Amino acid sequence: MGRNTRKRRTPLATKAVAGAAALALGGGGLVWANFYASAHEENAPDNRTRSGAARIATINCPDVGQKLTKVPRKARKGVARELALLDRQITDAYTRLAETRQAQAGDAGYVDNAILGPLKSKRAAALERIGISINRAGGQAPRNLGRFARCQGVPAEQPEVDGGGQDQNDGGQDQGGGGQDQGGGQGGNGGQAGNGPVADDFIRIEDVRPGSRNLPNGLAANGDSGSTGSFTTECGTNENALRNSDNVIVAPGVSNGAQHQHDYVGNQANTAFASDEDLANGDTSCQNQGDRSSYFWPVLRIQDGTQDIDQDQPGGGQDGNVGRIVAPTDVELKFVGNRTSDVVAMPRALRIITGDAKAFTNGLNNANTAWSCTGFEDRQVTDKYPICPEGSSVVRTSAFQSCWDGQNIDSANHRTHVDFVEADGTCSNGFQAIPQLQVRLVYDNIPAPQINDGQLVNPYAVDSFPEQLHKPITDHNDFINFFDEDLMNEMVDCINSGRDCQ
Repeated sequence: MGRNTRKRRTPLATKAVAGAAALALGGGGLVWANFYASAHEENAPDNRTRSGAARIATINCPDVGQKLTKVPRKARKGVARELALLDRQITDAYTRLAETRQAQAGDAGYVDNAILGPLKSKRAAALERIGISINRAGGQAPRNLGRFARCQGVPAEQPEVDGGGQDQNDGGQDQGGGGQDQGGGQGGNGGQAGNGPVADDFIRIEDVRPGSRNLPNGLAANGDSGSTGSFTTECGTNENALRNSDNVIVAPGVSNGAQHQHDYVGNQANTAFASDEDLANGDTSCQNQGDRSSYFWPVLRIQDGTQDIDQDQPGGGQDGNVGRIVAPTDVELKFVGNRTSDVVAMPRALRIITGDAKAFTNGLNNANTAWSCTGFEDRQVTDKYPICPEGSSVVRTSAFQSCWDGQNIDSANHRTHVDFVEADGTCSNGFQAIPQLQVRLVYDNIPAPQINDGQLVNPYAVDSFPEQLHKPITDHNDFINFFDEDLMNEMVDCINSGRDCQ
């Protein structure tokens, strides 16, 4: 795993609680009934209805990209294409899983024989090509890559496993798993497209204990010593509606490599096919034209029964991302210092990803989500979406890794060239402190979902890979540095001298 995973808190075991749903339209919005009581509810009935313990909700495959820490530069684009193909293979298998519920009900071996078996064969071929690419480029592929070919069906009611969720409140926060019955005997996992969210993915922010979890890694980075200043850049809220389902960091040269839509602010040239020079010369939405950095995150959608313009497109409806896209109404992009030392300038084209788009199946090692509501930001949740009271707005907060290896602008798994600070605020292993990006997104255009007698009305959800079931734990954020040298030096001077600049 990436270097930054070493210091993550130990994942806490939770159950993915099944949430049976009956899909219907009513009250002007999308409604489904959650028949399964959450495991953390008091007085939850022991005789709650289940659709069967063996019901498979989603598919869990090893995240091969995180295993590949040493890939020669000449092989990285080819390997990225194969990794994107692995993701597409999982999507196709998940789609088949969702479309064959009746066949599964009549054949206990159907999932293994008709879905997971063929998926394993396809993955084995792709993994073999990855190994060949690495070796031809002068590297050494990991031994027996084929061991990552096998995938598992994740039951609607999961056993307790490390990395399944995170206990944040009085009885734990359970990830609603799926296995929902959406009328007519057709199984699904809730949501407008049958792949989430479910009622158990939401919690009233008033029910979250203040201070019940640490804020994202290093969010309170500044202390009484070290570099205590800050630098804020104003880049708008994506008024241009610039979106695509590419990811130039993880899947360069691959159209729809993310399989979900991103909002972009800052650099306006960001596609899967953009070179560093394209980005360096691109237009920017930032007020200071010296900041051509790219800031992007998965969109939020309101699942109210309506569709957006991408309902029939890759990254949209074709990948299970449906509903009305809502842009943030406020975006704060702030860089802060290190509480024990000065910071150094970020190198041009430095790439950083925080969070994990596959955290529902990968576990919490790289998860770094923080959901809250305005007026309640001392209450943070990771694997729940908050239901905010009237007058309060949904908030997403991300704090990026702020230690850099001093050499590389990227790494084969896009993580090991950067790291989070140690508990005492220092960077380990010779890494250098760089300005830490903190992103705060506010949405005052999201109506509060309603859960009445087990019915969920007009939920919202983050875009995700289809098999991730739109879980809030999969939220993530991306950054590519294209500050010009003078402005970056100004940022560093400002932070190191304790000033607040913009």
